[in-house]
Amino acid sequence: MPLFGRKDRDALGAGAMAFAFLALIVSLGAVVVTINADSDGGSSGATASATATLSEYAIAPSPIIAPVDGNVAVTNSGTIAHNLAVEGTDKTTKDLNGGQSDVLSLKGVPEGEHTVICTIAGHKELGMKATIKIGTGGPAVAKPSGSSGHTDEELRAMNDEMDATMGKPVGTYVSQVAKITEAFSKDGSIDPSLYEANTDYGEAMTNPLLGPPVLEPKVLADGRKEFNITAKVVEWETEPGKKVSAWTYNGMVPGPTIKVNMGDRVRIRLDNQLPQSTAIHFHGIDLPVEMDGVPDVTQGPVKPGDTFNYDFTITNRVQVGMYHSHHHAEHQVPDGLAGAFLVGDMPIESIIGKPTADLRLPMMLNDAGSIGLTLNGKSFPATAPVVAVVGQWVQIDYLNEGLTGHPMHLHGVPQLVIAKDGTPLQTPYSSDTIMVNPGERYSVLFQATPELLGTAKDGSPTFGIWAYHCHILTHAERDDGMFGMVTTFIVAPEPKA
Repeated sequence: MPLFGRKDRDALGAGAMAFAFLALIVSLGAVVVTINADSDGGSSGATASATATLSEYAIAPSPIIAPVDGNVAVTNSGTIAHNLAVEGTDKTTKDLNGGQSDVLSLKGVPEGEHTVICTIAGHKELGMKATIKIGTGGPAVAKPSGSSGHTDEELRAMNDEMDATMGKPVGTYVSQVAKITEAFSKDGSIDPSLYEANTDYGEAMTNPLLGPPVLEPKVLADGRKEFNITAKVVEWETEPGKKVSAWTYNGMVPGPTIKVNMGDRVRIRLDNQLPQSTAIHFHGIDLPVEMDGVPDVTQGPVKPGDTFNYDFTITNRVQVGMYHSHHHAEHQVPDGLAGAFLVGDMPIESIIGKPTADLRLPMMLNDAGSIGLTLNGKSFPATAPVVAVVGQWVQIDYLNEGLTGHPMHLHGVPQLVIAKDGTPLQTPYSSDTIMVNPGERYSVLFQATPELLGTAKDGSPTFGIWAYHCHILTHAERDDGMFGMVTTFIVAPEPKA
């Protein structure tokens, strides 16, 4: 059965309208934010015309878009203290502990682009630096009728301008699958190679729709499977036009998936081409303590230019783990040094009637460092959709390498939770929102069913496009539209014979 299903030219438009409607509904609550603050940088009861979120170690969004003399509602979603200041001015918030908020006043800051930073020692250097655009084409913020001096007609025009701004990333996202859907409308088949990502995935990524590539091992003379991992810094595009300095395994974020069988003897050969010492910890994987990958506890740091071999035998149980740095991990991991490590397949035949799902995808969650709020190293609209034909089953392995929890919500589709941290559950349960805390792994199943399809203008079944995102809404949306931890589940009709 092909990856996709049947569609005519009306289908993509119908799905896009549904997704854009979602954007409008979610965004209405974020147009105006009121925060009480007591710091010198803010003003008690001030009305915020833009928002910003601080975390370890990132400022989102970038750019922040605000009007002249406006205010920015700033929230610290991290676990340690941060602040936000306009560099070169006296405009700053107070130091905010995790969960606290304040308002950054922009009164008197000239129109144009400026830099905002966290002024706490070392935080700017770790990535807490962003751009703020003041009065440079950003949407105006409508004030309530009767208090702004604007007519109702002017307020509607302002709202229309905001709607157009919010819709731009959705349009960019939908255009990624245009060639696939157009081809399908002609002959009823789908060629996933037609998918056009709107960002660079590097040479190693052959098909973003299938997730990070599975790393092929070299079989040694003694039967061991050797996986070669090179840690290096590369330029990585997280969203269209936004390129960051990423710390990577084999030049990609996340690193390639390592998948092995129970009982395999493996060697992970680390070649450190970073400007800093590192090591690999195999999070959630059974192995001898000598191979646990913690510098100064189980091994020495792997110096720049050096190599290290991790040799161990895979135990006889299914495992869903991660491999990541455990040296300077506060920035190496959020900057990209992480990948999925999978052992065997979940025992799901009694649930779906076959030994494996039609599509299995690891979904790496991040929220900090140079990579920021991303799914598999990409921020919307660069995130790849999850696509299945009616009847097909999908298995998602959530892997949280971020610094805060993420409630992953799939619209309209129940997720069957089948495993926690790689351990199959005796009693799977259904949930539309799965809370994945840092370090946790959850494995879920869901199926593309006929009722999830859309209906074209001629009454025929067409693609159903379902929003799929972190439900901390500031991780999914900002003043200029959806971003960050947002993608879709696309259900395609079964092709006609």
